[in-house]
Amino acid sequence: MKNYNNSILFVLTIGLLCLTACEEVIDLKLDDASGQLVIEGSLTNASGPQMVKLTKNIPFTSTNIYPPVIGAVVTVQASSGVSFPLIEGPAGTYTVNGLAGAPGSTYTLIVKSGGHTYSAASTMPNAVALDSLTSKDGRSGNTGGGNISVRKVVTAHYQDPPGVKNQYLFLVYVNGVQVKNVFAYDDNLTDGSHVGADLRQSDIDVYVGDTVKVEMLCIDKQIYTYWFALQQQDAHGPSGSTAPANPPTNISPAALGYFSAHTIQTKTIVVK
Repeated sequence: MKNYNNSILFVLTIGLLCLTACEEVIDLKLDDASGQLVIEGSLTNASGPQMVKLTKNIPFTSTNIYPPVIGAVVTVQASSGVSFPLIEGPAGTYTVNGLAGAPGSTYTLIVKSGGHTYSAASTMPNAVALDSLTSKDGRSGNTGGGNISVRKVVTAHYQDPPGVKNQYLFLVYVNGVQVKNVFAYDDNLTDGSHVGADLRQSDIDVYVGDTVKVEMLCIDKQIYTYWFALQQQDAHGPSGSTAPANPPTNISPAALGYFSAHTIQTKTIVVK
């Protein structure tokens, strides 16, 4: 499991969309409520520690210091009936070693905290291969001193399988720093096609010589709905007309966050 700014809480905190051997930080966008439980959990097909992070929400007008939730009982149960207990450490972070998810299997997260029991189920989709990354010219900008430099756009290439509903989430890192923009796609218009997804973003400018890492997650429909809702908010930009809102969650009873069972692949490109 990997982790994942109140406008988007850095989790895969991705530090959770990297909840595997390489940590994924994914950011949540939450409304101005406070004191609610936030669950950020991911289970991947990569061998390594899987992680669930539990915190309390704070107003989005506050600084990004989220109180950890300690002393919870956290387990993941596979569709086979086998349960895996997660151990706390550090505070609010619960992990299990030796567990790698299998595509096609459904996993249920159970969290017992504050006298309440929360659960969320997610089915891990089959992996779709991330074929390659390329870069191309984007917009030009002034880098100072009258110098004009061309910003670059990285494109992820993959072949969408025909006749199967697929959803994807891309996490982008520029020179080791995760981009805050959300990239969630489905195949409603690209079923069975070769796709070149332009990962255009407004957070970190990309230039020739930069190293860009892309993580491609194959996610289920509920998780796609969650991230697509965040992406729609993100499209308004930091001065957009809509206030941050809680995206739809697969956690019951009502809590903030998500639990995602997904496959993950990584490729890196030095931009030319």
